[in-house]
Amino acid sequence: MWYPQNKNELERDLNSYLKKSEIKTKDVNGIIVPHAGYEFSGAIAGSGFSIFPKKEKAIVLAPSHYVGFSGIASLKKIETPIGKMKISLNDYPKLDYEHAIDNQIPFLQKIGFKEVLPIVVGLLKKEESLEIAKELSELNLPLVISSDLSHFFPYEKAVKVDKRTIETIENLDIKNFEKIDACGKFPLLISMNICKLKGWKPQLIEYKNSGDVIGNKGSVVGYASFWF
Repeated sequence: MWYPQNKNELERDLNSYLKKSEIKTKDVNGIIVPHAGYEFSGAIAGSGFSIFPKKEKAIVLAPSHYVGFSGIASLKKIETPIGKMKISLNDYPKLDYEHAIDNQIPFLQKIGFKEVLPIVVGLLKKEESLEIAKELSELNLPLVISSDLSHFFPYEKAVKVDKRTIETIENLDIKNFEKIDACGKFPLLISMNICKLKGWKPQLIEYKNSGDVIGNKGSVVGYASFWF
């Protein structure tokens, strides 16, 4: 399981992750957060959700881990131990499940969100990502971009690879987005296009990898949170 299936345990963990942030800003339009098991990346995700705007409806973009396709899809239903989450009406093809979406929902429920537009992203061409970005930017909703960083490198190499990915995201370097080493590469590409359209700039909140969390540095997964 990615997170506790007991409601009380889940809410206890969420409370520990959603600590008061030192970042002082009133203009958070979206966040980029990881989607690994909460024991690995919950605190890093929490650092993003701690400054997320308190509204009722959000967009969540995540990569597809279970089904290969081009374009975007949505989900049939979403339910966590906290309860059901309403899905915004949409005409995208529907998938049964995607943990990269699901792992963000308890955080959103905990801070008061009632509805999401969950978008699972398959393979995209650059021009397709721009068109999707234009469509989503017109909705004027807060955005959650779900992505882990590099996978299974030794610790020192992972830090180096992830630093390059972080710089590419922060600089909105779409021309070199192929340098991004992340499972959410295409959701990140959409978010970078949205940021360019809106004049936003991603800023790193926190970076760690699984070696920092559990101590095993032989093969690690990178996690980062950003706000924009």
